[in-house]
Amino acid sequence: MSEHRAQGATGDGRMLIGIDVGGTTTDAVLIDGRRVVSEAAVATAPHNLAGSVLRALDCILESIRPTQVQRIVLSTTVITNLLAENKAEPVGLILLPGPGANPSDYGLPPAHIVHGAVDYRGREIAPLDEAGVRAAGAALRAEGLSRVAVVGKFCQRNPQHERSAKALLLEESPDAVVECGHMVSARLNFPRRVATTLLTLATRDHYGEYAREMSRALRERGLCAPIFVLKADGGTLPLDYSLRTPVETIFSGPAASTMGAVALAPPGESFVMLDVGGTTTDLALVLDGQPLLASKGARVHDLLTHVRSFAVKSVPVGGDSAVRAHEGVLTVGPDRMGPPACLGGPFPTPTDALRVLGAIDLGNAEAARSAMAEVAVALGTGPEGASRRVVDALASTIAGEVETMFAHWRDEPVYRIWEVLREEHARPALLVGVGGGAPSLAPAAASLLGMKCLVPEHAAVANALGAALSRPTMALTLSMDTSQGTWVAEEDGRGGRLEDLRLSLAGAEHMALEMLAARAEEAGIGSYAGDALVTHSEVFNMVRGYSTIGRLLDVTVEIPAGILNDWSAAHGE
Repeated sequence: MSEHRAQGATGDGRMLIGIDVGGTTTDAVLIDGRRVVSEAAVATAPHNLAGSVLRALDCILESIRPTQVQRIVLSTTVITNLLAENKAEPVGLILLPGPGANPSDYGLPPAHIVHGAVDYRGREIAPLDEAGVRAAGAALRAEGLSRVAVVGKFCQRNPQHERSAKALLLEESPDAVVECGHMVSARLNFPRRVATTLLTLATRDHYGEYAREMSRALRERGLCAPIFVLKADGGTLPLDYSLRTPVETIFSGPAASTMGAVALAPPGESFVMLDVGGTTTDLALVLDGQPLLASKGARVHDLLTHVRSFAVKSVPVGGDSAVRAHEGVLTVGPDRMGPPACLGGPFPTPTDALRVLGAIDLGNAEAARSAMAEVAVALGTGPEGASRRVVDALASTIAGEVETMFAHWRDEPVYRIWEVLREEHARPALLVGVGGGAPSLAPAAASLLGMKCLVPEHAAVANALGAALSRPTMALTLSMDTSQGTWVAEEDGRGGRLEDLRLSLAGAEHMALEMLAARAEEAGIGSYAGDALVTHSEVFNMVRGYSTIGRLLDVTVEIPAGILNDWSAAHGE
C-alpha cells in the first residue's frame, strides 16, 4: 500500500519531516514550515520498521535535496507495543518505602523491601540498611534479574539512599543495570514514581535499539538534520535525549494525531479528535485549542505513572479489524488478522466494506467484493448491504466509545473548569476526523453523536503532520529548603547549597528558569528556553514555637507544548 502526493517546495520556511510509524501504515510528510510539500503512506513491515521508514522517505524526498531538511520528528508505537505484548524486559524492584507505607497495596509487581528513609524535606530519618540491599541484590541475581530499579520514598528530595544502594548493587554485580527513581521522575507520589522507574528500565534497551535503527535509516538517505521524537504530552525531545526516559513516548501515536488535528482544525476550537487507523481508533479531547492532559498521568495496564500524557484512549477497532458473521450476527474486531482482503489479506475488514461501497479506491476491488460476499451470505443480504452494516457497526462502536470517554473526561479538573465557564454539562459539538478511515467513518460516528464533523485536508497523514509541527518541551522542578540552605532539581537529583537563605518565591522562580535554560541547552533545544513558563510555585513557612525558621519553596517551570510558530502564523493563530 502506498500513496504519494507532491505539491512542490516553496522555500517559505524551514523544511521539516514528520514520520509516524503505525501498526498498519507508516506515514510521512514534508513541510516547508507553512504548507505541506508532499505526503506519503506505505504499509508498515512490523519486522522491518527501518525499511518502512525508508520507503516513506523515498516518496516525500523526490522534490528536494536531503540537505535542505532542518528537522525530523518521529512518532512511534514501539513502547506501546512492547508493553501491550508483554515483551518488555523483566526488572527487579528494590524499594525504600520508609515508615507508614505498604507497597503491597500499590498493585506493583513483587518487590524487595529495604529499611532506610528520608522525610519530605530530604532529611535522613533512618539509615540505609546496607546488608538489606546486598541481600536483596543476591536474591534478584538468584532470580536471574540483571535489571534493577531502586526507588525510595522522598528520595527525589535527597537521592543519597538510592545512590548508595545502586553503588552497593554494582559492587556485588558490576554487570547489572541499575536505575534510581530520582533520575526518572521528580513528582511526589511514591507508587507512580516506582511504576515510572520500572517501566523506564523495562523498555530502555528495546527503545535504544529502535532509536539506533531509525538514526541509521535516516542517515542512509543523507538526512543529517536533528532527529526528535514525540512524547505522550505532544512535545518533542531530541532522540538521543529521550533514551533516558523512553516510557514518555508510550502514547506517541495518539499524541501525534491530536497535535495534527490541532494544526488542521480552526484555531482555538474545542472538539473531539477521532483518528481511525488500521489497527486502532484513537480518541482525544481538545478544549479551546489545547489538548486535555490526564491529571493522573498515563495509565499502563493497571499502573498509574508520572508520564505526562493527553487524556487519550485507543479503541481496538479500525479499518483492518477482522469482520465475522454467523447466522445473522455481525462482529467487527477487536482482533486484526492481517491486511484487508483487497490488499491480499485473509479476512474481510471494514476497509473492504468501504471499497465495495466506493468510499475508497484502494487495492483490488474484486477481492474486496469477494470477501464481503462471504459476509453477506451469513447476513442474508448482498455485498453492498453487508458492507453498509459493517460500516454502521464500526461507526456505532466508535460513537459508543466517545460517549464513554466523555464520562472520563468530565473527571478531569480542566474539563470541569471549562464547563463552569460555559454552561452546565456543556461539551464540544465538533468531531474532527483524521486517519485513513476518517472520510467515511467520522461523519457516520458524528451523526450518531449529534455532532458536526470536520475531515480536514491532509487528514490521512495528520499524525505525521502533528509530529513534524510539535514544539520541543522540557520541564524542571526545583525544591529549596532555606532552613537547611539546600536546593535540589528533582528530575535528576542535582543539588547544592543556597547562596541566599532569604530567597523569595520570585527569586526561586528566576533560579528555576535559569536552570531550565541550561538544561535545554544541554539537550540541544536552547532556542526554545525563552518560551518557558512557571506552571507551579508555592512556599511553606516552617515555624518553631512562635518564630519562622525557614521556608520550603517548590517551583515547576516548563517549555510548553504547541505547534511551531511558522505553521501557526500561516493558519490564523
